[in-house]
Amino acid sequence: MAVTAVEPVTVPTVPRFERFAAIDWSGARGARHRGIAVAVADAGSSAPRLVPPPHPAGWARAEVADWLAAQPGALLAGFDFSFAPPFVARGAYLPGLDAPDTGPAFWAWLDRLCPDPDLGAHGFIEGPGRAHFWLGAADGPKQAFLHWRACEARFNANGGGKAATVFDCVGAAQVAKASFSGMRLLARLTPAIPVWPFMAPQPGRPLVVEIYTRAMLRYAGGRGLKLRDPAGLAAALAALDSEAPSPDRPMSDHETDVLVSAAALRRLAPQPRWWTPEGLTPGIARTEGWTFGIA
Repeated sequence: MAVTAVEPVTVPTVPRFERFAAIDWSGARGARHRGIAVAVADAGSSAPRLVPPPHPAGWARAEVADWLAAQPGALLAGFDFSFAPPFVARGAYLPGLDAPDTGPAFWAWLDRLCPDPDLGAHGFIEGPGRAHFWLGAADGPKQAFLHWRACEARFNANGGGKAATVFDCVGAAQVAKASFSGMRLLARLTPAIPVWPFMAPQPGRPLVVEIYTRAMLRYAGGRGLKLRDPAGLAAALAALDSEAPSPDRPMSDHETDVLVSAAALRRLAPQPRWWTPEGLTPGIARTEGWTFGIA
């Protein structure tokens, strides 16, 4: 049965945080990933800083989980992947499969069905979930696979661009593999670390939220385009009332994305409107979640 809840979400007390982390994620095959980047910004206006991976070849996904689990205090951590598949429009995550109907239960169910090492999700996408994913022209028209969550539809309708669907697995802009891999990460983090809006924040403890780095770059005064030089990075951070780091080497756009996103989280988190966005009902909070920073 489709979730059609129209009851408003109770306005929470805005949680307070001491640090803000942004993580660019990857669902690629392999053990280590250059596409994963982690940055942290302390409360105040000091420059955000990159967290170096524990290996020169980059982060393993499980290492990010271990890093976050070891963080003390009130840390707001934003991950750039979709925290759940669409549910509301079709009344189920994956019609035809016996999947649970809440986000946390779905993450645990997915994790049990994924044989891949290091929180990968290719085994599910190419196995039990195969009928739901568009992997190319052999699957027929892509249009039949295009389903969006409520927050993605709102982002698109408000002129944010066109958010990708988690069922499209083709092309550089696809988010399917990273998102389903990320849902396995959430299964490992919870219940020790709550995930908003599926769970309530715990005072003095870390909290995980979904972010969209493109949207965060827009809050820095740009058009959401990638930053590829120190001057552009410094200007974006200045727009967020943040100091800029002094890089000693060229940085990837994954790294500039998380540096700006950590500063943007620091700027947005004290504002109540982002914790009670219009359109976020209890039913959506339980099933699809919401992207922090999308009003």
